Amino acid sequence: MKWSEISIHTTHEATEAVANILHEAGASGVIIEDSHEPDKIHEDRFGEIYELNKDDFPAEGVIVKAYLPVNSFLIETVKEISESVNDLADYGLDIGMNIVKTNEVDEEDWATAWKKYYHPVKISERFTIVPTWETYTPVASDELIIELDPGMAFGTGTHPTTVMCLQALEKYVKKGDRVIDVGTGSGVLAIGAALLGASHVHALDLDEVAVTAAKENIHLNKVHETIQVTHGNLLDSVKEPASIIVANILAEVIMTFSQDAFDILPNEGLFIVSGIIAQKRDLVKEDLIAKGFEIVESVLMEEWVAIVASKRSA
Repeated sequence: MKWSEISIHTTHEATEAVANILHEAGASGVIIEDSHEPDKIHEDRFGEIYELNKDDFPAEGVIVKAYLPVNSFLIETVKEISESVNDLADYGLDIGMNIVKTNEVDEEDWATAWKKYYHPVKISERFTIVPTWETYTPVASDELIIELDPGMAFGTGTHPTTVMCLQALEKYVKKGDRVIDVGTGSGVLAIGAALLGASHVHALDLDEVAVTAAKENIHLNKVHETIQVTHGNLLDSVKEPASIIVANILAEVIMTFSQDAFDILPNEGLFIVSGIIAQKRDLVKEDLIAKGFEIVESVLMEEWVAIVASKRSA
């Protein structure tokens, strides 16, 4: 299968906005090549200082890259991405060079490109995400290791929205809980819930590629007996109850099935949502409250928001 690498040369100021445009265009992860990165001090997990090769980074500004499948809609999608980036200037953002390039790559080349940027990352008190090709030794007795292979269409599990969801699961999942993961992608949130002691996790995705990738990662982490992965649109096919529903998808999508989430959850059940850009936080909050939820907490990380809501007692 062929994939198109889309790269946009922009400014530090516009990086988050450009990354969001790529996410909304269908990319599940982005690579950010920051011209400032080689000048920073970097330590590996053993405390050794290492340097990055400046040749791997732009001389100025930031290059944001994403991968989309080559299909009949690609030309139109790239055009829409370019127009959306151009429109950022209307909001007062400096978009800099604004050079948009595309490059066709094979699956094997895509995987190699990701590996260059993907290393073990500790993302919470207990969770560390480790790529399958890296060797990692836990540094704490209660550390939870999630091994991931990003596959062709998914991020590394370290995007702020994923991190906030995992941190929320770590805080709220209790042993024996039943969890539903809507839009599972790589399966990372489902895996996290299972490692935290959930008795059953139902992971759903509308994308068949995601279903396959999630199953592979779930088997890799040896939690396949706890997690059921199915092809489905949001909560349309879900009948069973759950104590927690988690969804890391766009704000607009969250609001289309928030009523379904409310109906499935028991009193005091939790709805954990992310994938929300900061500007849409109040919009999602108002929708959840209107559906009968009570906002437990709202977390901001790098212009992205995660919300934890509880179903109010009748």
